[in-house]
Amino acid sequence: MLAKHIRFAAAVVVLLQVCAVDAALADSTSPSGQVGTTFPAHFPVIRNFYLGKPVIGFGSESGRVTRVPVIFLHGNNDTPFPTACNPFGRMQAFAQFFLDHGYQPRELWGLGYQGDQCDLAQDNTHRSGVAHTTAVAVPMLRQFVQAVLDFTGAKRVDIVAHSLGVTVAREWMLQDNTYRKVRALVAIDGPNHGIIDCSPNPANFYQLASGGGFTPSSAVCNEYGSDHTQLLTVLNAAGETPGPTRYLVIRNKPGTPDFVYNSLQDGVLPGVPAEDRDGNAHDFTASAGLAGADTIDLVGQGQYDPVLSTTHLGILNSPDTRNAALQFLARLPGRADQDDQ
Repeated sequence: MLAKHIRFAAAVVVLLQVCAVDAALADSTSPSGQVGTTFPAHFPVIRNFYLGKPVIGFGSESGRVTRVPVIFLHGNNDTPFPTACNPFGRMQAFAQFFLDHGYQPRELWGLGYQGDQCDLAQDNTHRSGVAHTTAVAVPMLRQFVQAVLDFTGAKRVDIVAHSLGVTVAREWMLQDNTYRKVRALVAIDGPNHGIIDCSPNPANFYQLASGGGFTPSSAVCNEYGSDHTQLLTVLNAAGETPGPTRYLVIRNKPGTPDFVYNSLQDGVLPGVPAEDRDGNAHDFTASAGLAGADTIDLVGQGQYDPVLSTTHLGILNSPDTRNAALQFLARLPGRADQDDQ
C-alpha cells in the first residue's frame, strides 16, 4: 500500500513540474488561425456560482458559420486549455485539429465548467466535491449552448465530450429534451455506467485527500459510484442514445488499462479494487459504452498522455480519436442554419 502512495505522490510531482510551462501556453495571446483561451468580447458572461467566477473557455468572433458549431466539454478535474494549475486542458488542441481541417474559428467553442482548478491547491478533495458534480455543471451547459446558438445563429450544435463531460451533456439533453438541438454527441470514455474509484476498500487510495477524497459519500461518488446511483438509473433508463441525436462512442477497449473503470495499472497510477461505493464487487470495464451508439475501441492510448501516461487521459489527445470524431461529424447531413430533418 505504501508503494502505491509513493507512486501516486510521484505522479503529483510530475504534474506540478509541467505546470509552469503549460501555464505560459494558457496565458499567451493566440494569433489568427489558432484556437484561443477566451470568449469573444460580446459573448454573454456565464457565471459559475459555486466558484464565484465566470466560466472559462474559448470561442471566436471571426469567421462565418456554415458547419454545425462544435462544443468541446472536458472531464472532471480538467480545463478547456492548460492553466496555471492544470497541465492538461487538451480540448483546445482538439478544437485546433478541427480548425486545421476546415472548420472556421466561430464554429469551435469550449466550456470550462469547473474553473481553472486552482481551488484544488487549497483543498484537493474539491475533486470529488459538489462543485465538480453533474448537477452543478448542467445549468452552465444549458446557458452556454443557448449562448452559442444565439451568437452564431445556428439551429443546432455538435458536442465532443470527454469523461464527465459525456454524462453532463447527456443529463442536460435529458432534462431539457434538447435532442433536436444536438445533432451529434461524440462520447469519449465517459462514465455512463459508473466509476471504480469510489469504494470503501482500504486499497482504494482515491478516498484519501491526496487522491481527491472520492469516498463513497462524496458528491461525485453519489452520482457515479455505482451503476445504479439515482443519476445513472434515471439517465440510462430513459434510453442511452435517444434520437434524433447521433452518437459515437470512442473508448479504451474493455479489458485494457483505464484508471476510471478497471483495476489494471494505468500509466503511473496503480489499480484499485473492482468494487462499487457500496463495497460490492462490480465490473465497470464496459462503463464507457452506450447501447445503440457507433463504437470505436482503442488500445495503447497511454502514449498520448505526456504527464501520467494514462489511457483515460491519453485517449483525448490521440490522433485516432480526433480523426474519428472529425470524420463522424463530417459524414452527418445538415448545415448550421438547418433544423433537424
